[in-house]
Amino acid sequence: MNRRHVLLSCAAIILALATPVFAAGDDPLPGFTEAVAAGGPVLVHVTAPWCGECKLQKPIVAKLLGTPDFKDMKEFKVDFDTQKDVLKQLRVQVQATMIVYKGGKEVDRMTGKTDPAVIEAIMRKAL
Repeated sequence: MNRRHVLLSCAAIILALATPVFAAGDDPLPGFTEAVAAGGPVLVHVTAPWCGECKLQKPIVAKLLGTPDFKDMKEFKVDFDTQKDVLKQLRVQVQATMIVYKGGKEVDRMTGKTDPAVIEAIMRKAL
């Protein structure tokens, strides 16, 4: 029983460290903390209007989100140029970055990929 308590405590600490939490009332990405905490699939897509890869990624992501497989996925768009506070919290340094969350924690991230199969594969990791 004591061992179980220690393991559960460690798991809670790891989850808290792995999930970026914005201070209450100072949420620069409204709804993000709640969506991740709910445990469902979450996608964060960091883009910039001048970014070529971003322009290629956007219609692929939109098409996938419109399919039944991804109907429950929550998408949060982050502007690379104007949302620097969010980038810092999420530890993002490059535009065209996609981060997926499942079960309340980050499960994968990628940068600069425009192949539809690769984008779908990372998004599926959150399902």
